[in-house]
Amino acid sequence: MAETVVGGEDVWKVYGAGETEVHALRGLTVDIRRGEMIAIMGPSGCGKTTFLNCFSGLDEITRGRVTIEGTDLHAMSDRQRSEYRAKRTGFVFQSYNLLPVLSAVENVEMPMLIAGAKGTEARARAIEVLTDLGLGDRLHHRPAELSGGQQQRVSLARALVNRPAIVWADEPTGNLDDEGSKLVTSLLRELNRKYSQTMVVVTHDAEVATGCDRTLRMKDGQFVT
Repeated sequence: MAETVVGGEDVWKVYGAGETEVHALRGLTVDIRRGEMIAIMGPSGCGKTTFLNCFSGLDEITRGRVTIEGTDLHAMSDRQRSEYRAKRTGFVFQSYNLLPVLSAVENVEMPMLIAGAKGTEARARAIEVLTDLGLGDRLHHRPAELSGGQQQRVSLARALVNRPAIVWADEPTGNLDDEGSKLVTSLLRELNRKYSQTMVVVTHDAEVATGCDRTLRMKDGQFVT
């Protein structure tokens, strides 16, 4: 059996206190194996994005334990966790989050540079991944010169460039038309298979979920069957 990449044991996230207390996550336990592509689905406000933020280390948890490759994320200092995220995790967001003043290749190479890679190595790897995603002729275009689907592919390339342990995708097709959505969905699956890349995809899109290995459904901060 493949090794566990992401593990969660009785994970809680509570906002506020007293009468204003909100239990966003309620005792989540999960085991995500290397190479799996997982969809997280559920109604708005059920805790999907809180799950992504807490299990990726972007946000603190109230109690429980979250591990990535056996490393306890929340036992780290903020600085250690930031460094670990930069080296071992990738993120894809609905809004792309590309820097508008940088070209596609400059946006993609940035995570490697932040992680300490040499400029020539980062540039070569960024070109390789962008070319794999069909953007070899758009390397020096800025985000405003790219379509929504192309921008999301740049975002995918940026998430993959460090060869992370896991890629977290939050509504990656949410801003795309049907054609762009289908393309990004097929690319996610292709990349998952090509690189044995572990992916967790938060989505409202049933078509995205259909392309995943399994779907975890959430309601009121819990997984439901």
